[in-house]
Amino acid sequence: MAQSDLLITPVATKADLKAFVDLPWRIYANDPNWVPPLKDEVYGLLTPGKNPFFGHAEAQYFLARRGNTIIGRIAAHIDHLALAQPPEQGMGPGTGNFGLFEAADAEAGAALIAAAEQWLRNKGMTRVLGPISLSIWEEPGLLIQGHDHPPTVMMGHNSATYQPMIEGAGYQPVKQLKTYELDITKDFPPLIQRIVASGEKNPRITVRKVDKSKFDREAAIILGILNDAWGKNWGFVPITDEEVAFTGKKLKPIVYEDLIMIAELDGEPVAFMMTLPDLNEAITPLNGSLFPFGWLKLLWWLRKPTCRTMRVPLMGVVQRLQSSRMASQLAFMMIEYIRRNALAHYGSTRGEIGWVLDDNQGMNAIADAIESKVNKVYQIYEKDL
Repeated sequence: MAQSDLLITPVATKADLKAFVDLPWRIYANDPNWVPPLKDEVYGLLTPGKNPFFGHAEAQYFLARRGNTIIGRIAAHIDHLALAQPPEQGMGPGTGNFGLFEAADAEAGAALIAAAEQWLRNKGMTRVLGPISLSIWEEPGLLIQGHDHPPTVMMGHNSATYQPMIEGAGYQPVKQLKTYELDITKDFPPLIQRIVASGEKNPRITVRKVDKSKFDREAAIILGILNDAWGKNWGFVPITDEEVAFTGKKLKPIVYEDLIMIAELDGEPVAFMMTLPDLNEAITPLNGSLFPFGWLKLLWWLRKPTCRTMRVPLMGVVQRLQSSRMASQLAFMMIEYIRRNALAHYGSTRGEIGWVLDDNQGMNAIADAIESKVNKVYQIYEKDL
């Protein structure tokens, strides 16, 4: 078909939004490693009024068509909290984003990226950082390594053809996010075991499970540590109270007390580690829908999940301890306790830690010390407008 047959249009109707949500099922029809998301979750993510991200952000979605066939999609968005961040931390004034990118071919990909850029220019943006879908806390980065196995819960997956499309549009790599995998059936190296044992003898240290009956209190403790621990990290954007409540409600069904640890020093919470059973193992067969019987299968699984993989999406130690030996000792203790619980209570054999910024020396050193290996790499790109 001639180039003029390609049409890029903004999402303007319910039918457009449905086409936007449905497209990945066609793009990944022959990809055994793609995990179909629950469509209700996707609609919730995309809809202002449902997703509190839009309390501080705005977005425009676009579709690519040839004739009557939808062949691509993209989101252009601006997070006003990100605009207020220091530029040296990756975001900052004038920085917009694109994400939720899918394209059946390079021509559609280039046209979609150009449409997103133009929308951002019209909004006064001078730089693009992407792909980020939609918040930096959701699915940042383009998968550039690890297409040969499915993603774990809340991790992205995309076609390997997108890297040349994005780089061909003039984008330069700015940051890599890595995930690490490890065999949790094996004990950690003797040195790590000694560090854990030493911590257990230290009366100043307490490592405890979270108490789900006090969910809001525990969530507030974790958020306080997270905002302190990650506050100077590249890409950091503060999480609002509304986003905490929204995420807490979504995560509550897959929060298990013995998989989330809070470490206290002299009675003060100073570190946490959150681990989630890999929900993707349960939802993959549902093909995006809880009906007619998917919700029953999911509820049954949630009552007592057994899964091969556990994912550590978040971990943090307060900044004042970050360069100390205490920080790594607390991390090793939490990892070891959760490893034992995952093995004993959930039948898990594999752990995944991530994502981890490529320049996060402390976390990369911890991952190396427990003999984990990089299994996926996500790339974030930038371009001046």
